[in-house]
Amino acid sequence: MSTTIHICNENEASPNKEKQNKHFALFNVWYLISKHHEQDAKRVIHSIKVGTALVLVSLLYLLDPLFEQVGENAMWAIMTVVVVYDFYAGATLSKGLLRGIGTILGGGLGCFTAILADKFGKTGNTIVVGNSVFIFGAVATYYRMIPSIKKRYDYGVMIFILTFNLVAVSGLRADKILELARERLTNIGMGFSVCIITSLLIFPMWASDELHHSTSSNFTKLASCIEECMEAYFNVSEKEGRKSINTSSCKAVLHSKSSDESLANFSRWEPWHGNFGFCYPWEKYLQIGEKLRELASIILSLQACIESPLQPSRTLQEPIKETCKNVGLSLGVTLRELGESIMKMRRGNEKVLVLPEVQSTKLELTILSSSELQAFETVEALAVANFMFLLMEIVDKVKVLAKEVEELGEVADFQYK
Repeated sequence: MSTTIHICNENEASPNKEKQNKHFALFNVWYLISKHHEQDAKRVIHSIKVGTALVLVSLLYLLDPLFEQVGENAMWAIMTVVVVYDFYAGATLSKGLLRGIGTILGGGLGCFTAILADKFGKTGNTIVVGNSVFIFGAVATYYRMIPSIKKRYDYGVMIFILTFNLVAVSGLRADKILELARERLTNIGMGFSVCIITSLLIFPMWASDELHHSTSSNFTKLASCIEECMEAYFNVSEKEGRKSINTSSCKAVLHSKSSDESLANFSRWEPWHGNFGFCYPWEKYLQIGEKLRELASIILSLQACIESPLQPSRTLQEPIKETCKNVGLSLGVTLRELGESIMKMRRGNEKVLVLPEVQSTKLELTILSSSELQAFETVEALAVANFMFLLMEIVDKVKVLAKEVEELGEVADFQYK
């Protein structure tokens, strides 16, 4: 019943959708401008935080009472701040913890190796240390290349290898090694503490917030690209020709995989803040991001089809013009509703509102392609058929995205509107 109503009232709803589309376009422009200034402000804040952390940790050198306590090993605290401090709080926390764990494990095994080698005399010492460095270095490097470990724990494994080799081959006596390890670990802890205090307490930059907002905004970017494609395909000026399609935002979505994976990894390390808890389903964001990239690739194919030298005449375009433009508007509104659902963490009833609309859109395209294009058997008709096929692929992908967003709402416990 809902499908029939949608088909009958599509032309009546079209002016409202066009008006809504203009509002969304203005909002998108304003959002991009504000986003640019927001990123600049965040960079300035991060720079100030790093400078503050370096000043605080340098006091270990500058103040004589503190320098007498820590000595030359204060350099390790400064090095920790320089190496560990990152833009996002989760990245800083993960690097600091991995550095601490890698230092403890590498230093502990290095001390054990040095103590054991010391009992075998000078020649035996060289053999034991050499074999230990080879075995632990090779095994750690092998595990470092495993994708799941490299993605999350690569920095910690690298610090383990570095610390183990420094301690094992230092040639110091066992008691001096233990004392040196204690002092350096203490200074690393001081540097890490300064990083955590300034990163988490002074205007924290959350990777989880960035991933949440970027995923939501990607829906709006793709919605705008679809609408531009429909506008360029059917509104061709005799003087100016076909309008150009700006696909930069679509390409940005297509190349967002590494950024999304990094943000999701950092988000897992972040403490509970706002609406994001310790077990928040960041994997679902990566799955949605993958579907968005698939949709972006289809949109780019649609753009290539539209800008191809072989284009159908207006006679062929006219029967499909109204329906396809309405489909484009419908897809744009649907994608924006899904993005808004993620942004506001509100569950609209996708099964009732979004999916029937997508289903009816697919039905319209199927009926149109089977009825209108059968009358033509030319090369131009093939170009129209290709356009229709890609548009139906986009409809199918939006349907999948609607289900993914619905599942995210269930797992993340989004509130109903």
